[in-house]
Amino acid sequence: MASTGAKQAPKIVSKTSAGGTGAAGASGGPPIMPLASPLMGKKKKPFLGMPAPLGYVPGLGRGATGFTTRSDIGPARDANDPVDDRHAPPGKRTVGDQMKKNQDDDDEDLNDTNYDEFNGYAGSLFSSGPYEKDDEEADAIYAALDKRMDERRKERRELREKEEIEKYRMERPKIQQQFSDLKRKLAEVSEEEWLSIPEVGDARNKRQRNPRYEKLTPVPDSFFSKHLQSGENHTSVDPLQGLGGLNTPYPGSMTPGLMTPGTGELDMRKIGQARNTLMDMRLSQVSDSVSGQTVVDPKGYLTDLNSMIPTYGGDISDIKKARLLLKSVRETNPHHPPAWIASARLEEVTGKLQVARNLIMKGTEMCPKSEDVWLEAARLQPGDTAKAVVAQAVRHLPQSVRIYIRAAELETDVRAKKRVLRKALENVSKSVRLWKTAVELEEPEDARIMLSRAVECCPTSVELWLALARLETYENARRVLNKARENIPTDRHIWITAAKLEEANGNTQMVEKIIDRAITSLRANGVEINREQWIQDAEECDKASSVATCQAVIRAVIGIGIEEEDRKHTWMEDAESCVAHGALECARAIYAHALQVFPSKKSVWLRAAYFEKNHGTRESLEALLQRAVAHCPKAEVLWLMGAKSKWLAEDVPAARSILALAFQANPNSEEIWLAAVKLESENNEYERARRLLAKARSSAPTARVFMKSVKLEWVLGNIEAAQELCTEALKHYEDFPKLWMMRGQIEEQCENMDKAREAYNQGLKKCPHSVPLWLLLSHLEERVGQLTRARAILEKARLKNPQTAELWLFWSERKITKSREWFLRTVKIEPDLGDAWAFFYKFELQHGTEEQQEEVRKRCENAEPRHGELWCAESKHVLNWQKKTGEILAQVASKIKNTF
Repeated sequence: MASTGAKQAPKIVSKTSAGGTGAAGASGGPPIMPLASPLMGKKKKPFLGMPAPLGYVPGLGRGATGFTTRSDIGPARDANDPVDDRHAPPGKRTVGDQMKKNQDDDDEDLNDTNYDEFNGYAGSLFSSGPYEKDDEEADAIYAALDKRMDERRKERRELREKEEIEKYRMERPKIQQQFSDLKRKLAEVSEEEWLSIPEVGDARNKRQRNPRYEKLTPVPDSFFSKHLQSGENHTSVDPLQGLGGLNTPYPGSMTPGLMTPGTGELDMRKIGQARNTLMDMRLSQVSDSVSGQTVVDPKGYLTDLNSMIPTYGGDISDIKKARLLLKSVRETNPHHPPAWIASARLEEVTGKLQVARNLIMKGTEMCPKSEDVWLEAARLQPGDTAKAVVAQAVRHLPQSVRIYIRAAELETDVRAKKRVLRKALENVSKSVRLWKTAVELEEPEDARIMLSRAVECCPTSVELWLALARLETYENARRVLNKARENIPTDRHIWITAAKLEEANGNTQMVEKIIDRAITSLRANGVEINREQWIQDAEECDKASSVATCQAVIRAVIGIGIEEEDRKHTWMEDAESCVAHGALECARAIYAHALQVFPSKKSVWLRAAYFEKNHGTRESLEALLQRAVAHCPKAEVLWLMGAKSKWLAEDVPAARSILALAFQANPNSEEIWLAAVKLESENNEYERARRLLAKARSSAPTARVFMKSVKLEWVLGNIEAAQELCTEALKHYEDFPKLWMMRGQIEEQCENMDKAREAYNQGLKKCPHSVPLWLLLSHLEERVGQLTRARAILEKARLKNPQTAELWLFWSERKITKSREWFLRTVKIEPDLGDAWAFFYKFELQHGTEEQQEEVRKRCENAEPRHGELWCAESKHVLNWQKKTGEILAQVASKIKNTF
């Protein structure tokens, strides 16, 4: 027992000397005495009852290692007890959080339930080990691999996610999407229908509408002042004061910052300042969160609303944001007109018309000098109210033209409009717009009087001067235009109007002088002569039937600003441009001027002749051609065009005389010889045609002359003479395939198949690339029943015979519109191909109207085609030699078997 007590004695001493706390110690009573032991009877040691020295461990000299009791570490704590650190972050504010954190840091969860075959354990097995450079490199490599694999699957993943989102939206649409169709129908509701909708009433009873338990009564300042002076805190209010709803003391009531120094009373001025500061901070935060920026551009609100608000599709949050932002702008800068206009338009779009009217009227008070605000207010207000608004606007802005115009528009009676405009002209007499609007309402005589006053008030307005000149008589108009030139010496329209005036009154000799003086005067006043603008003015004169003025303007400006070597090319382009714009007289004037500058240019004469042929008369064409052959006598085509024009007019003697003159100028011209032969043969003068051909064979022998000679004798039935002429021609022109073809065809007509075959074979030896010869020989073999030989002949000629099956493909597929387009392209690119015209005509016969058929026939007659397998088979036939182009077209089209 002694040893046991000896061992426990230090423990007791340590426990008591270590400052352990107990009930008595806590209450300030006497210290606890050591328990009874066998040593109590001995002499008391001096160190008993004294505190142990610092770092003392009982039993350390006997080899004891020491121990710690509850009194050393304090009492046990619950897991939900807060820690001593008052500023601990979330997750570390309780004892349990810190214990859990320490346990997680020390121990890894290596349980089988935390193991995955692919990813392994959820935690890192080596998290406690050192993190070295090679570990960092390995992590970077794995991260790169993961990123690469993620990019490979990114597109497919995003597509899948998009499909899932769309599917989810379809299955669970938003409320605004469910009602979007109904909202779109609201666009059809008129303003009157919208305003006629009754306001929604409150169907609840009085108690439900006015619940008493929700009423809050503000606490008077006297209450706080009284209790601040007493320095007492109360958690209830005396019911005798009649104040309810206050269960807690005023927060911060003892804060010295709210009290006036030296007194116990509240400083209400500071409370108001604090409230305003807090409100400003909140508004600034809201404006930043809405716009995404701290700087607001109020000038852009109008355009933003025009582009965004009308497309309002049901998202009310956008409207609220815009309304809040505009409110901030109005409060920040109340004198900025666009902010008020934008706010009113926002409310108008959202259907709150009365709110919009109130806002814009408030804007007129804040911005009384803004035209836009007043006009917007007049637009939003109904009829009589709008008139009152405009009247008020006139008082603030007596010089505003737009407000006066709006006031006139609001009036329904013409006399009221005149009265408003005349009142406006009294205040703003120099407004051209007001004068024009007022004149438009007057009768001609009154308008003339008003314009006389208008040009005095606005002497620099060209429109007013010209309008006055149009209403005056000839002599007065001249004086008006002279005054206009004095006041506005730099405007070209006054000069052009003066020229048109002289032309309209028959004084055409003055037109040229006026335009020349205009160019000189404008240059003297430093005005640059813009050639394109003057040509446009000439086109306007042409459309107004002022031909002399138009031509004078063209002659005056056509050569300005053009290099000498570019004149011909530029003028031809100008003429084509005028034709495209419908200004034919301008084009005629340009051609006339070009012919004066280039009288010996054949191409210019041809362009002018074709222009007159397409847009002029027969007389103008013949007059032009007479001048053309006088300047270009060697141009055979000009002689032939003149002769053909006379022939088409059935003036055969005149055509003969033209060809006679052409013979004198071009004695050995094949074209002129053949044109003379055709003229005589078409008029049944066969003997004269024979004599002409005989003379041509002697003076200008060519293959075509011989061919025409053979053709004439053949169609007249002189087969022997035709054969003799053909034999003679082949002696000189054996490489001319048409002679071989005619020889074979004559033999076929005489039923001499062997001689015909021989003629074709000889021709193919001399002309192996002639496709018609191959076809004629093949047809001959087909006629005599030698189909195998015919196929062999075609096989030889296959590579030399281009096929155009693509041309008829669209027709066979019933693509009518596309077929017509391709036919039009074909006859435009190659108008000399008769087969194309025949197929085109056949197509229109089946699918077109009578007008389209007639158009194709006329175009074919103008083109006069001469080539094509089917075409030549009919046109070259002796029985059809006197038929016209239109007759041959109909005949070829009727023989086309492929009708599709």
